[in-house]
Amino acid sequence: MTSEQNHLNHVEVVYALPQTQRVIKLAITPETQVQEIIERSGVLEMYPEIDLKKNKVGVFSRPVKLDATVHDGDRLEIYRPLLADPKEIRRKRAEQAKQEALAAKKAKKDDSADSAEHAAESSEQKPDTDA
Repeated sequence: MTSEQNHLNHVEVVYALPQTQRVIKLAITPETQVQEIIERSGVLEMYPEIDLKKNKVGVFSRPVKLDATVHDGDRLEIYRPLLADPKEIRRKRAEQAKQEALAAKKAKKDDSADSAEHAAESSEQKPDTDA
């Protein structure tokens, strides 16, 4: 083994799609920056939809900048853009739950009113048995 090989960091570049995950292993020098690692991996040619100006990148789920360096054993991840804003999804779910709760409350109130009305009708129709 040469002394240059002793000073290489072994990293993985990962890009995940809904049905598949691509993992590319590389040996790089410690000063190699994230953008260069991604370019060397060939993932940009495999997946032309990746735009490093738009796609965020990270190491083990922690965001990093393109000019950062990585450590031996790191997993460099390229993230796909979100299809929907999580805050907007939560807001819509909360609104839907609120509407469902109001509808259930109204239905329960209507059932109670119907039961009371039915009970009143029943008491009016009872024959007088005291006579």
